[in-house]
Amino acid sequence: MKIATNHKLIKRNSRIGQITSLTALGILAAGMYITFKMPDKVGYSLAALLFGFFLSQIGMYYGNRWGRSPRPDEVLDKSLKGLGRDYTIYHYSAPTPHLLVGPSGLWVLLHFYQGGTINYGNKRWRQKGGGFIQSYLKMFGQENIGRPDVEGAAEVITLKKFFKKTLPEIEIPEIYTAAIFSNPNVDLSAKDSPIPALTPKDFKEFIKQKAKDNPFPQLALKAIQDVLPHPDSESKKD
Repeated sequence: MKIATNHKLIKRNSRIGQITSLTALGILAAGMYITFKMPDKVGYSLAALLFGFFLSQIGMYYGNRWGRSPRPDEVLDKSLKGLGRDYTIYHYSAPTPHLLVGPSGLWVLLHFYQGGTINYGNKRWRQKGGGFIQSYLKMFGQENIGRPDVEGAAEVITLKKFFKKTLPEIEIPEIYTAAIFSNPNVDLSAKDSPIPALTPKDFKEFIKQKAKDNPFPQLALKAIQDVLPHPDSESKKD
């Protein structure tokens, strides 16, 4: 499997997360100092604490996605090793964050690291369990599943617009979306989901079968790979 990763973007966003988090700590510390040392300046104290909390959420968001190792791109690369040289995965270098292109088609990959029980029913996604840390993060608006099907549909629209502009003469077949849950402690129950919701291992087997049942047109595949960034590396097990 070939890999094309925007390392500059990852480095930049990781740095943003670090700087934002450190700045937030400094502002929160200043707010606490004003609270105890200058009780008559309660307005300044409150403003500092609120702004520091706001920055801390931004820092947490960037840190979880760009600064924590393994990052989503690293998890997907490791999980999909051995898929074959006909496949290329694009991380932050295509119009969508994670795009897999190969004989099974175009796949928008939505990565999730949530643990616990994940189920889909009555047109709703639900998560239970996952431990104290994830409960804490969810409480502050982080690491929520949200609506993978809606998120994926938006990414597909973005891709279609991109290919309509760059490859107007090529008819692009259907673009698929998959939600990949990589936490080893996840318990998935989403057979009725509008998009495949799978562990990396199951997804790997899923798209191999997809390539056999409905192979992607070679002409369209070659054209798509030509307009996307050139891979910067290749999985050693392919």
